[in-house]
Amino acid sequence: MTAHTPSTRALEPVSMKLYDQDFQAFADALGASFKRYGFAVIADHGLDEAVIEAAIDDAKTFFALPEDVKRQYHQPGTGGARGLTPFGVEAAKGAATVDLKEFWHVGRELPEGHPYRKYMRDNVWPTEVEGFKPHLYGMFSAMDELGAKVLRGIARYLELGDDFFEDKVQLGNSILRMLHYPPVPAGAPGVRAGAHEDINVITLLLGAEEAGLQLKDADGEWLDVAPPPGALVVNIGDMLQRLTNHVLPSTSHRVINPSPERASFARYSTPFFLHFNPDFVIESLPSTVTPDNPDRYVGKAIMAEDFLTERLKEIRLI
Repeated sequence: MTAHTPSTRALEPVSMKLYDQDFQAFADALGASFKRYGFAVIADHGLDEAVIEAAIDDAKTFFALPEDVKRQYHQPGTGGARGLTPFGVEAAKGAATVDLKEFWHVGRELPEGHPYRKYMRDNVWPTEVEGFKPHLYGMFSAMDELGAKVLRGIARYLELGDDFFEDKVQLGNSILRMLHYPPVPAGAPGVRAGAHEDINVITLLLGAEEAGLQLKDADGEWLDVAPPPGALVVNIGDMLQRLTNHVLPSTSHRVINPSPERASFARYSTPFFLHFNPDFVIESLPSTVTPDNPDRYVGKAIMAEDFLTERLKEIRLI
């Protein structure tokens, strides 16, 4: 399937307005989409468009800087945790070619002396783009807040108690990624983003309106994910899949190269990778272990930070 042959099925958007109007209906619709696809589309997300536009404009300005200027903000050996990861560095797990993208990472700001500082690096802020820090950290904070609401819906769906995730993610090692896929030259090796699953708890993605994002359905078919304008895409990551003993699946997805008529256009998107607190221990929730769904991870409890490190090595960022 190519970017210009849309799938016959579409994910039904779940409106964020339901969150306040009928929380149970919100949770049920969200949970059903996640259980079926590992993905959901959220309409009426409520994020301030001015905040989004300021952050994306700043990212575009940064990515347009000369390569030698940008590379001053690359920190090799750090897993790409902060600052720039240059074009052609990251690859999907097991892929033969690197992805056709570059990106910038912003993480949580912690006060001096906080115990989690041993897990989280300080942010890097380019001096060449005025307003970069307040705009991008404003975006980080807005996505973090929205992610917490989505997790409340997931907690309700799983009958865990609405606040279940609150003290497990409020200081999570979460990342805002400003992502730039440059125009794709004819015959380019590799794809914009090879098939992969996300490492984290949930991912909130803005900017999927430009065609290319696809998920792998349970029957093995690739489906286009094309949210309506003003909506965002949310998907389950491997950490939540593991915590829920695969009740909520972490689905393979990719960004395919554009059709020839769109090849000269860059693609920008802004995923927010929401993570557990670094010392949270991931083990199957007892409520997700049943005779029909036995525990896949007996004796394999793992701290979130250790799981993250293990996976970053697999995708060549460490």
